[in-house]
Amino acid sequence: MAQSRNADGNGVPPVGGPGAVSLALTVNDITRTVRAEPRLTLAEALRGPLGLTGTKIACDRGACSACTVWLDGVPVCSCMILAIEVGQRRVTTIEGLAEGERLHPVQAAFVAHDAVQCGFCTPGMVMSCAALLAHTKQPSADAVTAAISGHLCRCGTYPHVIAATVAAGAETKGDGP
Repeated sequence: MAQSRNADGNGVPPVGGPGAVSLALTVNDITRTVRAEPRLTLAEALRGPLGLTGTKIACDRGACSACTVWLDGVPVCSCMILAIEVGQRRVTTIEGLAEGERLHPVQAAFVAHDAVQCGFCTPGMVMSCAALLAHTKQPSADAVTAAISGHLCRCGTYPHVIAATVAAGAETKGDGP
């Protein structure tokens, strides 16, 4: 089998870095170019050069899910993905869920059901719950529990999150990714 070759014809993949490289990231349906070191995580790129501070960084090792965003519609921990790895995939953050001033049904339900508490885990929880609703129009409490199983909420607002998501599912047709 022939090995693929780069522009120089030597079969070695191109290397980015060690200094900053130019990245085109499509976030919330807008493509923006940033200069970032290859070691920068997606979470850091969102919060830093892109100024989207809704995504929270808590553990920085994929254990709490506070930094959850959608990558092509799939919930992922953005602290575990290098920004340079995103490529052409679409990123959706908590800021991208609302349509102007109209909150996403899950966001509105979190407010109505007091599922916010301190708010640090809230963006990640909302992203996972909205993704669940995109695929399961009326999720059960067990389905919501499974969807948020990787999320750490130090305030213990899980019952409110479950109630909010079930209520949002009863009121929507599963809007999401």
